Amino acid sequence: MSESRFLRIKCTDCGNEQVIFERASTVIRCLVCDKILAEPKGCIADIKAEKLDVVDK
Repeated sequence: MSESRFLRIKCTDCGNEQVIFERASTVIRCLVCDKILAEPKGCIADIKAEKLDVVDK
């Protein structure tokens, strides 16, 4: 099993950037426009936004 990571993503609707957990267990919405950015899907979340980078520990 690979190590879990945090990802910096960008909303494709409003451009807001957020940091999310790649193994999200709930729906994650944009804090600005409320668009769904990620949905739980098995082990890794289904990311529906632009992935910008991996946040280092």
